[in-house]
Amino acid sequence: MTDQPTVALLGTGTMGAGMARRIAAAGIPLRVWNRTREKAEPLADAGATVADSPAEAVRGADVVLTMLFDTGSVVSALEAARDGLAEGTVLLQQSTVGVEGTDRLRALADDLGLVYVDAPVLGTKQPAEDGALVVLGSGPEQARERVAPVLDAIGSRTLWLGEAGQGTRLKLVANSWVLTVVEGIAEALALASALGVDPRQFLEVVRGGAMDAPYVQLKGASMLEGDFTPSFGLDGAAKDASLILDAARGAGADVEFVEVVQRHFARAHEAGHGDLDLSATYLTH
Repeated sequence: MTDQPTVALLGTGTMGAGMARRIAAAGIPLRVWNRTREKAEPLADAGATVADSPAEAVRGADVVLTMLFDTGSVVSALEAARDGLAEGTVLLQQSTVGVEGTDRLRALADDLGLVYVDAPVLGTKQPAEDGALVVLGSGPEQARERVAPVLDAIGSRTLWLGEAGQGTRLKLVANSWVLTVVEGIAEALALASALGVDPRQFLEVVRGGAMDAPYVQLKGASMLEGDFTPSFGLDGAAKDASLILDAARGAGADVEFVEVVQRHFARAHEAGHGDLDLSATYLTH
């Protein structure tokens, strides 16, 4: 086992592209695949080999990293990669897929003879590009050393949380907070406008105090400026809200506020804002 594993990264979208650049910059041999090849081709300039198929990407890889939209897209990519996968390869699954999704993917990994590591990340486009993601790792202890160079390249820190699936569970908890904060900002700004108050005064009055947070100022300013360039897409946020609700209901947790948030993000998605940033929920208030 060398210090630098060969990595196949499947999915070079908003997050995957930045992660791929960090992996390549660390000198780790990297193959990349994306369903739309054009999105992967710029990574050749960063030192990655662009593959035409998942099977081509994973052949000979020590670690297969998946950063795709949902469970179905991960399953589809892995099934397409089946002929290229070797027994004992680590599946470093970093997509947000929910509790049922990670259980399904763990079963598929077993069927494919892969070592399953569930390691979603906290962060959006810019942290991915900066190698500043927080990795929520879970899985067999013997796989940690093999994936360590990859996680060091993409993240500022890694938390190991126990058996596979614990990473996904904490990711859902963290995302429930992100979505409620963004929806809360949108509603506060909309209420200010309805009451005849300049919504910028809300951002100013909380600035620097106990009620403030960097996300309040960042997303609040984006809403008021009408800048919805995606860093965390609204389509993904709507999907994640549903995953959070499914997990909560399965665990018997009372998350009424998340139910409201889920409806609001679904409403914004249905209004055609899915390709914008999640802060575009403000447009439907």
